[in-house]
Amino acid sequence: MPVPAFLGSGRISRSWAALDQKVWHRRSVQPFAVWLKGFNSDELDAITACGEKLAHEKATIENRERLEVSDNIRVTRTAWIANNPDTNWIYDRLWRIGYHLNQTSYRLDLSGVSEELQYTIYESAEAGHYDWHVDHSTMTPLPRKLSLVLQLSDPADYEGCALEIRAANSVETAPMERGTVIAFPAYVLHRVTPILKGRRRSLVSWVSGPLLR
Repeated sequence: MPVPAFLGSGRISRSWAALDQKVWHRRSVQPFAVWLKGFNSDELDAITACGEKLAHEKATIENRERLEVSDNIRVTRTAWIANNPDTNWIYDRLWRIGYHLNQTSYRLDLSGVSEELQYTIYESAEAGHYDWHVDHSTMTPLPRKLSLVLQLSDPADYEGCALEIRAANSVETAPMERGTVIAFPAYVLHRVTPILKGRRRSLVSWVSGPLLR
């Protein structure tokens, strides 16, 4: 896939190719990378409206190459946004953001977004949460290399439900500002803490690529 020109509202202060090796090495070990204001309010509203029109199902986990419901690990509702002429702009934007965050942080070998986008809802009435897990899967068309999480909800609309990412013996909390995109390698351990009040919506995407070498 050719190198894309970025369409988002964020900016990179210098070319990733010109990064000092010490700077890049420091970034490469950070648990996650952040792109603020990747989508504006109107775009976020459009994505949410698209997701709300879909049928929401109880989310599953993978267990020995089978999908199953496991409430002690994961309680959330999901729907899948397909890539079509009406939604291609979302795929394109996420790919471009993920590409640039990867080039300035992890430099994984990526090929593109090969799965449908996961529209996710956490409800306080259901005690929504997702315990510690990684995003690697044996059931995907291509290996997942980079996970992307787009914050659709305003953090004032809910309590709890933080995206936490484990970094060795510490746990880092991802930013919660609406429109933020969080990127991290798919093998990194992470969780969503229980939601205490309200409803949180997010959009999850996985960028694929060849197996790690």
